Amino acid sequence: MLIPCLSFSQNEVKPNIIFVMADDLGYGDLGCYGQTNTKMPNLDRMASEGIKFTNHYSGSTVCMPSRASLLTGYHQGNASVRGNPVWTNSGKPVNLEPNEITVANELKGAGYKTAVIGKWGLSEGNTNQNMPSAHGFDYFLGYKKHSHAHHYYWDTLYRNNEPYILKDNNYGLKQGKYTHDVFINEALHYIEKEQDHPFFLYLALTIPHLELTVPEDSKEPYQNLDWPKRKMNTKGGYKNDAEGNTTYAGMISRMDRDMGRLFDKLKALGIDESTIVIFTSDNGPEYESKDLFFNSNGPFKGGKRDLYEGGIRIPFIARYPGKIEAGKESDHLSAFWDFLPTACELAGVTPSNKDINGISFVSELFGNQKKQQKHDFLYWEFNERQGPIQAIRKDDWKLVWKLEGDPELYNLSVDQAESNNLAIKNPEKLQDMLALLKDVRTEHSEFPLETRALAYKKRKKNKSNNTNIKKTF
Repeated sequence: MLIPCLSFSQNEVKPNIIFVMADDLGYGDLGCYGQTNTKMPNLDRMASEGIKFTNHYSGSTVCMPSRASLLTGYHQGNASVRGNPVWTNSGKPVNLEPNEITVANELKGAGYKTAVIGKWGLSEGNTNQNMPSAHGFDYFLGYKKHSHAHHYYWDTLYRNNEPYILKDNNYGLKQGKYTHDVFINEALHYIEKEQDHPFFLYLALTIPHLELTVPEDSKEPYQNLDWPKRKMNTKGGYKNDAEGNTTYAGMISRMDRDMGRLFDKLKALGIDESTIVIFTSDNGPEYESKDLFFNSNGPFKGGKRDLYEGGIRIPFIARYPGKIEAGKESDHLSAFWDFLPTACELAGVTPSNKDINGISFVSELFGNQKKQQKHDFLYWEFNERQGPIQAIRKDDWKLVWKLEGDPELYNLSVDQAESNNLAIKNPEKLQDMLALLKDVRTEHSEFPLETRALAYKKRKKNKSNNTNIKKTF
């Protein structure tokens, strides 16, 4: 049974909350974070009119667990979802727990209309359990499974709990409606429909996740710039366009164009100043990282599927005219699991769950740094073929711990590229971080701290044993 939010200020105006999340967009992919190749005037203007965070982190370095942390307020040591499908002890996907409270539940209890448009990716498997409607969302249009979201011309989306067919779409031939456009148009329609009362819109875009493809009009500004060519695999599971660099830039520019459309809609409806818009990414880049054309991870090492900074430190911009001072930059240490308590405070309620790991950063948003509560540490784990890998950050120190391999200790204040392992030179600090790591997580039967290869062997052995048992009857 869901516990309703507890109100602490019913008289304050409740802002509309729009949370826009790109997919696999790197820290260095935006102009306001250093990108020079791609044109993105609307996101750059958003940063100039709001606040840009330089120390914000995703929930994980891959999609599904990152989104779970965002919605529930738990870091990966306590979350129910700690890995993408298949990478579990049993080989079966782990979704949100039935009736697990999300930020949508909290805001709905505070009188908000709630919607998710785009990529849900938390109802894996063959049932319709754990759909957005089971976790506080009044409305949903988008991809149910994250693997379907790898295709921009997929023919079957979901509207609420029912299939929504794009009858002319053929993902193999890349024909029909570009699903990103479908989501943007639906988001603009939703904003107009719900403009007269508080709403929470979680707009989970799929740009610029592989596959790399975009309509030609978005590539045109980059076609004759003498850029290096990057040939893409066009015959695999991802139906990529033939050349990668112009496609990648075109995808991000199309997303930027549509952020401009979103802001224009808010202004046209007269609700711009009563709406906070947040823009971020679910994890680091996959298309490329350092030393390639876009340098998508900026000054950091690694990318998607790494727990180095390039895999988890992400762009994060918030705009709220009249409430957030324009042109601000914050180095406040924060992460996805902070969004739930932040949204609750904006809505004038307190979170139902008292044991979440998130801390509201409303004070930081509104320039009250002295009142801003800070984290003792941030924690991540990664449960795939390379893992489990754990990472913990406390102040400027970062520990990356692998079950197989030497510990890695970095001082990010002088080494943000994580190039100088200080584990041997700083044994006392290493022991402090290891002691912290020891007590940071709860056990989870599907995500034990043992190698994924060992889990795979166990599944294979259990499958063999089950087959033998069946044969005896």
